Amino acid sequence: MTDTEFRKVAVEDLPDAPNPTRHKKEVDEAVGATEFGFNVYVADPGQQLPWGEHRHPNHEELLYVVEGTIRVETPDGDYDVGTGEAFFVPPEARQRTVATGEGTARVIAVGAPKADDGAVIEERCPECGDETDRDYEQRDGGDTYVLYCADCGAEVRRMVAGPE
Repeated sequence: MTDTEFRKVAVEDLPDAPNPTRHKKEVDEAVGATEFGFNVYVADPGQQLPWGEHRHPNHEELLYVVEGTIRVETPDGDYDVGTGEAFFVPPEARQRTVATGEGTARVIAVGAPKADDGAVIEERCPECGDETDRDYEQRDGGDTYVLYCADCGAEVRRMVAGPE
């Protein structure tokens, strides 16, 4: 016998994390992964995955489209990524990902190292007009995220767990 703890989960049965998509399943948290992040998104056309324009200072990210299409908007241009395609985002690279096309997009996002997966959100604040990061707080036992402008403190967005 080893000390290894194998874990199996049914992804569809996992609770939704607060986000602006139809579903975000945090598989890494469910299995106790410590070295990489692994999230499954289900997004309708026009929904962002997950927070908006952002970057990960010390974290690589790989987006794999299981079904549908997404557009990854970067300072270097926009990239359309379809079913069966993967898109790599290096550390420090600004990007915004949106579900596109006619139907639902199902996307797996994997990133490492997990300890450095914090995102810096850099969008224009609708209140003060400055391009700033976002602070957030969890409410309702963690089922709601409220994002605030880091400069003026205005509430920018509320995200809930699983709108379905």
